[in-house]
Amino acid sequence: MVIVFVLVAVLVLAVVVTANWYVWRRLFRDTTGGPGLVRRAGAVLIAGGWALAIGALVAERSGAPFRLQQVLAWPGFLWLALSIYLLLAVVAGDIVRPLLRRFLEHRARRTEQRNGSGAAATAVPVPASVSRAGGGGPTAADGASPAVSQPDAGVGASTAETAAPQANGSGAAPPRPATGDTDGAPASAAPAPATGDAERAPAPAAPAGPTRRLFVSRVVAGAAAAAAVGTVGYGTYGVLRGPQVKRVTVPLAKLPRAAHGYRIAVVSDVHLGPVLGRGFAQKVVDTINGTQPDLIAVVGDLVDGSVKDLGPAAAPLARLRARHGSYFVTGNHEYFSGAEQWVEEVRRLGIDPLENARREMPYFDLAGVNDIAGEDEGQGPDFAKALGDRDTARACVLLAHQPVQIHDAVEHGVDLQLSGHTHGGQLWPGNLIAAGANPTLAGLDRYGDTQLYVSRGAGAWGPPTRVGAPSDITVIELASKQA
Repeated sequence: MVIVFVLVAVLVLAVVVTANWYVWRRLFRDTTGGPGLVRRAGAVLIAGGWALAIGALVAERSGAPFRLQQVLAWPGFLWLALSIYLLLAVVAGDIVRPLLRRFLEHRARRTEQRNGSGAAATAVPVPASVSRAGGGGPTAADGASPAVSQPDAGVGASTAETAAPQANGSGAAPPRPATGDTDGAPASAAPAPATGDAERAPAPAAPAGPTRRLFVSRVVAGAAAAAAVGTVGYGTYGVLRGPQVKRVTVPLAKLPRAAHGYRIAVVSDVHLGPVLGRGFAQKVVDTINGTQPDLIAVVGDLVDGSVKDLGPAAAPLARLRARHGSYFVTGNHEYFSGAEQWVEEVRRLGIDPLENARREMPYFDLAGVNDIAGEDEGQGPDFAKALGDRDTARACVLLAHQPVQIHDAVEHGVDLQLSGHTHGGQLWPGNLIAAGANPTLAGLDRYGDTQLYVSRGAGAWGPPTRVGAPSDITVIELASKQA
């Protein structure tokens, strides 16, 4: 068993290291011309971000000083979210990269074609006398001396004697007759310099720019980084502004007509801790009270930390108001944080903890069971204790943190189970993993005669960020089929 655990740990580490090397390569190595400050800064950024993330996780689990947890939590947990979307963005960039390169190559070819046709259309025509000079036309030896205008000659007009070598491309003049002048110049006069040498002189080199491959890498990397930062920023804003109210109607066959329209405010996964504190708790309380519920159900994962550290953050919960009171069941994170002390604390705040217990409400039975995580401490769920001797003619609503507890609820004739735990996946594509581990990811579902409602939760664990799974507080409105 230990060997399997070590192998899995090594495999996970290898995957994480490879993924981060890949991100560093795409964002920093491929966007620079060679080793330098940018590449080193990228390596420090990625390694430092993971050091903060691991430090934040270890500090929270080990009960480190709360101030240290707060210092590490914000940058560390945000890096976890950012690293996920950087990886997804550079993978998407590799899909787009060849398309962008083809587009740029096609555009470059069209530009070259346009420039080539334009140069051909504006070429200066060559005089006929010059073109004949290199192909058997009249020369100085024939006694003909036509004057040919040469714009590049600088001063005066050149003779056929100087035009011929320019036309045939050689720098040497043709043989001259032994007697007489052909162009009125002394026989010993030196020939005019050929203009072809000046025309063939190389132009000054243009400043070198980035290659097409480097340009594409920079564009794709910049877009990937912007997309990742924007996604995480918007997802974090969605959490910090507070949960939105969601309303769902649930018909129950056994519910009496007098209870038609009964409102239960369901809140789960608040996750008060080093990131979400007292201000966030106050937003949750204000949102719940604004719905004017008949009953409030807090279905686990209220906190991530001890009463000593988070007692002040949870204090606003004392102001929850509902006609038939507020009730609480433990989640798995309560057992990471000291479930017994939190059960006593929520009781002190005026919330009734249902530890495998049941309350007979005016129109239905309300029951609650402990979370599965409590089994390691001998405090796991006990459905028989909570539901064994109840009147099955009455409707029953069960509070249970994890949706997987629905199968026990079906066996005990529960009409409606209210759960949380999944966060709706919290960070897409985490919903794919969460959906595989839970019978229902979010929303209302039916299992036999039992209905299950799963809230996406009010807060967030780890990164204070949600993507594709907005936070909510759900108002369940019970409907009587007798009405």
